[in-house]
Amino acid sequence: MDYKTTKASHVLTDPPSSPISKSRLGLHSSVTPNPQSGTPFSPPVQTTPRKKPPKLDDVSSNGWLEAMKCSSPPRKKIVKSLFDEISSDDSEGAYQAWQLNFPSALICSEKIIERAVDKKIVIFLDYDGTLSPIVDDPDRAFMSADMRSAVRDAAKHFPTAIISGRKRDMVYGLVGLTELYYAGSHGMDIKFPRKDTGAVSLDHLKSDKLSDLEDKDFNLFQPAREYLPMIEEVFGTLVNLTKDIIGAKVENHKFCASVHYRNVDEKSWPAIGQIVHDVLQDYPRLRLTHGRKVLEVRPGIDWNKGKAVEFLLESMNLGKTEDVLPIYIGDDKTDEDAFKVLRQGNRGYGILVSSIPKDSAAFFSLKDPEEVKEFLKFLVNWKEESMQ
Repeated sequence: MDYKTTKASHVLTDPPSSPISKSRLGLHSSVTPNPQSGTPFSPPVQTTPRKKPPKLDDVSSNGWLEAMKCSSPPRKKIVKSLFDEISSDDSEGAYQAWQLNFPSALICSEKIIERAVDKKIVIFLDYDGTLSPIVDDPDRAFMSADMRSAVRDAAKHFPTAIISGRKRDMVYGLVGLTELYYAGSHGMDIKFPRKDTGAVSLDHLKSDKLSDLEDKDFNLFQPAREYLPMIEEVFGTLVNLTKDIIGAKVENHKFCASVHYRNVDEKSWPAIGQIVHDVLQDYPRLRLTHGRKVLEVRPGIDWNKGKAVEFLLESMNLGKTEDVLPIYIGDDKTDEDAFKVLRQGNRGYGILVSSIPKDSAAFFSLKDPEEVKEFLKFLVNWKEESMQ
């Protein structure tokens, strides 16, 4: 099938977040993790003709190149407040000043626990930069044995989900814990834990959400399933067009094609951006976002990590209750959608993992994956002590 249609301009930002709408997703009133049991998802029908925009021949003219440079600030400079640049010699002081607005979740752990009393904690975790350090080769972003143990212990006491931009099977292979919820491709590929793991109770799930969790083929939720052939086609094109750029790496994350330029000489960044820009001109149903030195091609639907959080909470029958405290820990721009969801109505806490000051919708901060591990251990210890 030829997916190339009328050319359109793409931007590097997600669509404005809005409350989750079951009717928009094409699902029955009872949201189910099995897409085959409800009406298949179909994007909104375009009712007005699309005007062909003027071709942008240079990625610098539409802000792409600048966005690529800003996606991962250089180590020599950091951001004070939002825009003021200061030297790295003052970085520690700037970080401490920034923590006045984004205090450490470890230092404020007692405050978090005070709110968690008599509530059910639900934990959401990003992977790269949160459970594992950021490395030059994404294939070698391994979590430590101690971190895996901390996540396993957390899942014994709290429903725990990993929401990653990676392909779901890939992040599962890196984590290797069957008792977790896994949401790959920024939440567009969700899998529930197996019923027979014994490590986590599934009693909190609505009965109409349990599509035979013992069958690995029927505990999925994929709101963009029809885009799979299109993403595969774009992935192949991007691999072919970037093969001669040293350091470029294109990954197929099933519902997302990611073009990494972390190991590409900065002089070649315009070439990377131009290739992605030109390819997307032929795919107006796709959109592009950016993370830390990565350009990501996704289905053009209103879905992100924040929507995934809302879906998972609702599937657990914990979406609209005062007795739940969701906690989301992440380090990337794509995690901001989840932070915003939890900030709305003061539903829960977003925790930004960062060693430099950043603007964020999170409530708290942690410096690195090591502090994430310590925070998870703290929650587990508190829970076990409260059960004695």
